[in-house]
Amino acid sequence: MMKTKLLAGFISALCLTGAVQAQSNDWPNQKIIKLISVFPPGGSVDQVARILAPVLQTQLKQNVIVENIGGASGMIGTAALVKAPADGYTFAVVFDTHGVNPSLKQLAFDTKTDIATVTMIGTAPMVIAASKSSGITSFKQLLDESKNKKPQSYGSIGTGSLGHLALASLSKDAKFDWTHVPYRGGGPLMQDAIAGHVPLSIGSIFLVKPHADSGGVIPLAVTTRKRTPEMPNVPTIAESGYPNFEAPAWWAVIAPAKTPVEIVNKMHNEIAKALRSPDVAARLKAQGIDVQALGPKPGQEFINKQIDIWGKFVKENNIKESS
Repeated sequence: MMKTKLLAGFISALCLTGAVQAQSNDWPNQKIIKLISVFPPGGSVDQVARILAPVLQTQLKQNVIVENIGGASGMIGTAALVKAPADGYTFAVVFDTHGVNPSLKQLAFDTKTDIATVTMIGTAPMVIAASKSSGITSFKQLLDESKNKKPQSYGSIGTGSLGHLALASLSKDAKFDWTHVPYRGGGPLMQDAIAGHVPLSIGSIFLVKPHADSGGVIPLAVTTRKRTPEMPNVPTIAESGYPNFEAPAWWAVIAPAKTPVEIVNKMHNEIAKALRSPDVAARLKAQGIDVQALGPKPGQEFINKQIDIWGKFVKENNIKESS
């Protein structure tokens, strides 16, 4: 009796394995591929998704559509991805908030175990900018005044955003008297920065650069290790006396965790191919994105490291989403 049960279980496992293998070999098969943008239209996540979708559609010879499911710093769209069938027809584009949300929010999923990384697309600097009415014209001036205990206020796209945590970390280590002013998104933040209602602001280069180019704000420093070609005259925080400082914005494509590995690998290869195309590369470069196209394993390692770094900082400093 026991042998019969074991044999039945073995046959069942073989059938399941065979079905998954057949599904993987047949992918994609005359079915729409959904690419969820976990932020509303107009932002960098939506732009990345819409840059990739038509190229992937051509490569895969399948319809690829973008669906915006925004809210809660990307959490709602990510939850929708986790609930979707793990059949290789639902993916999502996420932002760096994906690595911060686990430490700030009550999630209905485990970011490390319920999600498979497909591709870590790339990184970009965040930019610290000063309003024209602040009187601050350089990062050195800001540092000198801060070292002399002059209080400063900086705005970000919200409490727990990477911009908030990055400057909270810098001000804590340097013992600066900086106060965080949270906004509900990049639009309101930049409106107040241009109007001079908040002296300092921090946001992705995608958000800040147009206003710096038009003279609405003054770019002071970037948060990546190296200067960006998009703003070659703007220094890094690392070169300005804080050599260990690094806080890049980043974008990735993810899938439900149980998506067959073969499909995840195939999708990564297609995304990497798309990222190498001159048109896609040029459009992402225009957003200040340094394309890296890390595969599932190194991409997952990168994201897990971000979760651990910022989770530790949030916990040690008792940062709450409502603060």
